[in-house]
Amino acid sequence: MKIEQLYTGCLAQGAYYIESEGEVAIIDPLREIQQYIDKAEANNSNIKYILETHFHADFVSGHVDLANKTGATIVFGPGASTEYDIHSATDGEELKLGKVTIKVLHTPGHTLESVTYLLIDENGKDHAIFSGDTLFLGDVGRPDLAIKSDLTKEDLAAMLFDSLRNKIMPLADDVIVYPAHGAGSACGKNLSKETIGVLGEQKKTNYALRADMTKAEFVKEVLDGITPPPQYFAKNAMMNKMGYDAFDTVLKTGNIPLNPEEFEALANHESALVLDVRPQSEYVKGHIPNSIFIGLNGDFAPWVGALITDIKQPIVLVVPEGKSAEAVTRLSRVGYDNTLGYLEDGITAWVSAGKEIETLKSISAEEFAEKAKTSNINILDVRKDGEYTSSHLEEAQHLSLGFINDKMNELDKDKTYYVHCAGGYRSVIAASILKARGFDKLIDIAGGFGAIKKTDMPTTDFVCPSTL
Repeated sequence: MKIEQLYTGCLAQGAYYIESEGEVAIIDPLREIQQYIDKAEANNSNIKYILETHFHADFVSGHVDLANKTGATIVFGPGASTEYDIHSATDGEELKLGKVTIKVLHTPGHTLESVTYLLIDENGKDHAIFSGDTLFLGDVGRPDLAIKSDLTKEDLAAMLFDSLRNKIMPLADDVIVYPAHGAGSACGKNLSKETIGVLGEQKKTNYALRADMTKAEFVKEVLDGITPPPQYFAKNAMMNKMGYDAFDTVLKTGNIPLNPEEFEALANHESALVLDVRPQSEYVKGHIPNSIFIGLNGDFAPWVGALITDIKQPIVLVVPEGKSAEAVTRLSRVGYDNTLGYLEDGITAWVSAGKEIETLKSISAEEFAEKAKTSNINILDVRKDGEYTSSHLEEAQHLSLGFINDKMNELDKDKTYYVHCAGGYRSVIAASILKARGFDKLIDIAGGFGAIKKTDMPTTDFVCPSTL
């Protein structure tokens, strides 16, 4: 038996490769599926099953493409309904894979069709669970993504409580836990940075698995502090349910070099969004007017999904050299399949063609601190709510980046704003969006709050009531 976790940091997502006696199961594959095919072929094995723990909302799974290329059976949990062929497993059903068995445990709560796959080794011992978004390390899946007219988030949370107590917690403490996500995912509130654990440790440390917890207490605690899901979640879930264009086609049509004239024509006449994915330092120094920055060097795909509201938006790319295919691939992971091409030779070609570029003013935290001592300035903090609550500059206005499209009317275009995040990535995203909407008095603070804290700027820090 061989188990391998294939973890993708940008999505904080874990896919899994399980092999026994020449037969392979892939759990929750990414969109780019060739890696799984190559791995199986290298081991002289065949992919038999593609196991989906649920209809994912935070990324587009590769299950449809992988089934089309390998003939493997796609397996979902009870009640799953799709526009393509699947095996809808029953609770307790056992799937044979070489000498091992994969048992389907129906664990509704995150979604109605959610399942946990229990791996039983060749000796009949429970070895591991692949828990999807039912159980994370340190947390559980959010129960607010499958709400219907007759089903509330409280109803789903109650289902999740029962699933954990009836299906997961009775398992032995030495059972390994392989979750679908780790820290950074928006599918939970407080996920661990660890991506593999054991069930016994979770029973001791995970707040949601407390033995003395009532269902009412669980519902209250699991729902407390959940922020609204990113707008692309529902769209990705629908793509996973209905199907999508083949990834090979998306890559072929999106990874097309464009000269400056072709690039500009697409931006002007096809209403294509100019998306600059270079490092923020390069964007600051020079960029195409009205382009939006979301760098590949950060949490690229989740921010694309959160901020580009039309999933069918035509996109043209400004990329670092040699990164065009990567950019198209990472866009496709969250369902943005309408890339039309990239600017060949980048900004250098744009400037050589005599076309205009703009810069974004950026200053150091030390310069910012000195400016604040002598002037009454407007500070814009674009970090998440929890970051701002924990510690912030006393005079800062807070507008979380994830909600900037909806709340920028709270800002004044006549004012100059000094914009910061935690480290400098998100502030440049925010500034690029605001610039494209007519805010032209923006100054980025390089290094963000991390650098600001090293100055003598006064901050307001959260104090836990229990320490008072």
